[in-house]
Amino acid sequence: MKTQLIPILLAIIAGAVLPFQAVLNIQLGKTVQQPVFAAFASFVLGAIGLFIYLIIIKFDFSTIILAKNASPVVWLAGILGAFYVAAVIILAPKLGTALTFGLVVAGQMTISLILDHHGLLGLPVKQINWQRILGIIMLLLGVIIIRKY
Repeated sequence: MKTQLIPILLAIIAGAVLPFQAVLNIQLGKTVQQPVFAAFASFVLGAIGLFIYLIIIKFDFSTIILAKNASPVVWLAGILGAFYVAAVIILAPKLGTALTFGLVVAGQMTISLILDHHGLLGLPVKQINWQRILGIIMLLLGVIIIRKY
């Protein structure tokens, strides 16, 4: 457990910043009267930030040539990320931030269980069991409670 403390904390922080990202993107979308532009701007600025990080860590850009060996399907990740960010920007003002992210987490956990269970896309197999299903049910109950109140 000790060796996982830092990754666990980073995962919590990563999850905690998503609602802030959504709210800031919503504000930008309202300002320019186009939520999809806010998603675009978010990705452009994110790409610039990551590029600066790569320079700071002295990334060997000559290794980019290795990307040609990647399966074509991996490039869909960018499209999926864009869909996610745009959807949150559009949905959060309609559903509220708590309900939007409750539904997002419920969707993430449900699909994650399926990916784990079948070992899809090269993941290690982690069988679905009643405890994991109970966790999903509890998440869904949380979403229902958030929706109702």
